[in-house]
Amino acid sequence: MDKLETLAAIALDLTAEISAEDRYDRLLEALHRAIPYDAATLLRVEKNRLIPLAARGLTPDAMGRVYERKDHPRLDIICNSSRPVLFSQDSSLPDPFDGMLAVDPKGLHHIHACLGCPLYVHDKLVGVLTADSLDPGAFNYLPEQYLHTIGLMAGAQMQVADLVKALEDKAKRQGQIASDLMHDVALQRGSDILGQSAVIRKLRQEIELVAKSDFTILVLGETGSGKELVARGIHRHSSRRDKAMLYLNCAALPDSLAESELFGHVKGAYTGAAGDRAGKFELADGGTLFLDEIGELSLEIQAKILRVIQEGEIQRIGSEKVLHADVRLIAATNRDLESEVRDGKFRADLFHRLNVYPIFVPPLRERKEDIAILAGFFIERGQKKLGLEKVRIAEEALALLSRYDWPGNVRELDNILSRAVLKASRTPGKDDLLQIRPEHLAGDLGSAIYVAPARLTEPAGAGQAISFREEVNSFQRKLITRALDHNSGNWAAAARELDMDRSNLHNLATRLGLRKKK
Repeated sequence: MDKLETLAAIALDLTAEISAEDRYDRLLEALHRAIPYDAATLLRVEKNRLIPLAARGLTPDAMGRVYERKDHPRLDIICNSSRPVLFSQDSSLPDPFDGMLAVDPKGLHHIHACLGCPLYVHDKLVGVLTADSLDPGAFNYLPEQYLHTIGLMAGAQMQVADLVKALEDKAKRQGQIASDLMHDVALQRGSDILGQSAVIRKLRQEIELVAKSDFTILVLGETGSGKELVARGIHRHSSRRDKAMLYLNCAALPDSLAESELFGHVKGAYTGAAGDRAGKFELADGGTLFLDEIGELSLEIQAKILRVIQEGEIQRIGSEKVLHADVRLIAATNRDLESEVRDGKFRADLFHRLNVYPIFVPPLRERKEDIAILAGFFIERGQKKLGLEKVRIAEEALALLSRYDWPGNVRELDNILSRAVLKASRTPGKDDLLQIRPEHLAGDLGSAIYVAPARLTEPAGAGQAISFREEVNSFQRKLITRALDHNSGNWAAAARELDMDRSNLHNLATRLGLRKKK
């Protein structure tokens, strides 16, 4: 192939739909037909270092090295030049690839030909192309302008490869974000904080206030109290609302996976890392990252999160490259982090960085006046999931919910009402109206209905004293009687409706005088 055909081949590859690696390899292959080299490399310039992109004729370890300009005078001379550099045959400067020539590891120690082209794009040095030959006069006949043209086209190849890779990375990043968001939507349990209690109104005011800032937020509260909804509310009212909010449950992952999820990894960083992968911090650039249960992370990972907060710097596992991300961090925990700091289980510096503006989410037992509103929301959602038309909740059942302490908070209420809707669907009422009654809640609320029973009706005689035991017995009789009525006197069916063992129901009914002792 003559010189013009070599240039034509390089030019055609500029428009070819090929990967960056293939693009670089084909460049060196085309050059080999016009330049009789024994070894050639294409290197990217990153500050004072040169990173190999492709190589031919060198031992494999050449691609794994980083070449510092200060340690390699020939490369430094090429970088400081604006034109191709042909080193004299008797140059005493060490060759950067001494001992790495595939055909003769010691060949470059001796007299040889060495050529270097600086690669510029828009007057900016982006790379270096080198060629070595064991024949000292191999490059003597090559016109300088030809080499300069090759350098320009090689620089253009690098620019095209960078643009294509940037587009591919962006598409991949958007795909990862879309995947995360779709997964997020599937897990999301509503997006609004429901309720009209004083503590919830105050919480909404705090959310709107802190959303205007870019502070790191620490959301505190018991499990199931709605910390994720608070984080979503902050993001929705913030200036980042048009960007993604990504979620990571830190308690659900072991340390090894948590680090990869947060910071990403490069191909081969560990067993199973089949390709490059961006972490949540990188994907959330410009948006918000919500770290749930941050207190579960190890001290080592906490230190890396602190670096992101302080410097905005990220490093994927297995990579030396430092990336930058502009992310608003919202963290949540049900732990007492101040105690964890005292016990050495949580970093004090990270705690103070997170605790810029703490928000406390009240437990459900402190806002029981919101239970009716929440119940309406959960029942309607359960009704739609089961394809039912009308599901209502009896006043007595609602009263029963208000007497429970809700250790599992709003999440527990959601679960119990979802099951209650399903139980109620077995016994439709008039006009297909389903009603959740106390017996549909009895099994879930357990002993709570006996410890603090809700009145189905007012006790006989207004103001008349009634003993606690008498009220409990009255409540239990009415539950059992109603269940038997609904099931035409079938004790087994009544036990199923009350979510009780049949023998236990028989014993209770006998004690209450509803069944004769055999």
